[in-house]
Amino acid sequence: MQPTKTTHNSLLKTALANFKLLLLLVLLACTTAACTPRFSLISASIDYNLTKSIQIDKITNRAPYGWAPMEAMFNNELQERFTTQTRLKLVKRNGDMHIAGEIIGYDQFNKGIASDGFSSQVQLKMTVNIRFSNPKKNQQWERQFSATALYNSTQQLSSVQEKLVSDMIEDLVDQIFNATVADW
Repeated sequence: MQPTKTTHNSLLKTALANFKLLLLLVLLACTTAACTPRFSLISASIDYNLTKSIQIDKITNRAPYGWAPMEAMFNNELQERFTTQTRLKLVKRNGDMHIAGEIIGYDQFNKGIASDGFSSQVQLKMTVNIRFSNPKKNQQWERQFSATALYNSTQQLSSVQEKLVSDMIEDLVDQIFNATVADW
């Protein structure tokens, strides 16, 4: 039995109605996404009319034990965060904001014990002491920030160290950034 002309027209109308509905939903989704407000804590907490520059002193490694590249990795990440996520100009001296400090801890601890009584996980911990001042907002403080990373005790630290230190530095820089310009 062949479809009649009215059945064909009915199917065509249904398909066209479904297409219109789909098109309407896509347009609605695009409009909603385009109109979604975006909030930035960074711009809300920095008055760029008052604060135009930041001085970030070299954060030195004063930890009794350390890994040579971590000092440079930390300094690069800290400076990059402020220069890419704010409009502050990085200056060598007399910045409107000032960050100084040192890496004071880089330690390993046994974290998990396996059924055989030996360590199954090792925790690596990095601690920095940071001094911050922003005379324009009458802010001045000194705080310690710490970050940790776990690795399997069957691995050699030298084989996972770069990744772990990189992850801990990212965490530390997040904490410092939030404490200084996001006021968290």
